[in-house]
Amino acid sequence: MRDTATTEIRTLLLAAIMALAVLFLWRWWRSIDRDREERLWPTPVQLLIGFVVNFFDTLGIGSLATTTAAFKALRMVPDERLPATMIVGLTLSVVTQALIFISQIQIDPTFLVLMIATALVGGWLGAGVVARLPRRPIQIGMGVALLSAALFMTIAQLNRMPVGGTALTLHGPSLWLALGINFVLGALIMLGIGNYGPTFVLLSALGMDPRAAFPIMMGSGAFAALLGCLEFVKRRNQVNQPAIGLAIGGIPGVLVAALLVTALPLDLLRWLVIAVVLYAAMTMLRSRDRTT
Repeated sequence: MRDTATTEIRTLLLAAIMALAVLFLWRWWRSIDRDREERLWPTPVQLLIGFVVNFFDTLGIGSLATTTAAFKALRMVPDERLPATMIVGLTLSVVTQALIFISQIQIDPTFLVLMIATALVGGWLGAGVVARLPRRPIQIGMGVALLSAALFMTIAQLNRMPVGGTALTLHGPSLWLALGINFVLGALIMLGIGNYGPTFVLLSALGMDPRAAFPIMMGSGAFAALLGCLEFVKRRNQVNQPAIGLAIGGIPGVLVAALLVTALPLDLLRWLVIAVVLYAAMTMLRSRDRTT
């Protein structure tokens, strides 16, 4: 009976993700269709960025920080429109990853649903706030978010992450702590900070099997991002051309990385990504007082 219930919950989660993804695509298409003067077909560079950053994301490096670095370096998107453009463009790749990890990794389904639900609410509320913020708070928030991402990447690279335990669920105060923090992480996704590093640290510190972070992180990210996307496209906060480049280039990046992940030397690659993220954070914080 328990196995049947677990299968049913997983099936419902996967169906809900796919339904939200279809709704998001429909809303995004309608938003684009109302503004026919905007250039839509992405450039080769934008497609390449989508492929590379989602390739990194599937390897556990993350895509939000690397996308910010690329867009900032190329001055491709105004600062105040960066979060919406990235979330809208990267979400379909996150959905693909969520479908894979929720299907394959064992975890208590009730705990998974609770964690996803808190991130979903956090992402929805976070998108509503970010969509209304002017340039300066966006720049400051993203600069701090990037520094945080670099910190978690460095901790992982130095093998200072908590080793974790074997639990597949949490109870009592540990459960409430995990839910509260995951709510905040869902909101922070809307500011451009990935939730993999914090989720991995949180669950490992609470004694869970570190592998449990994958379906929680991917599922939380997918639901939170999809809800955020609905708010962003409603308000047209995104720049569509680079967002489409991320979406089209991203899914092949996920699939290629899934095939090559076991053969790649990642240590040097991760250090290079940390350096790029720090550069992007400093650039964002230095530009916080600019008005153009």
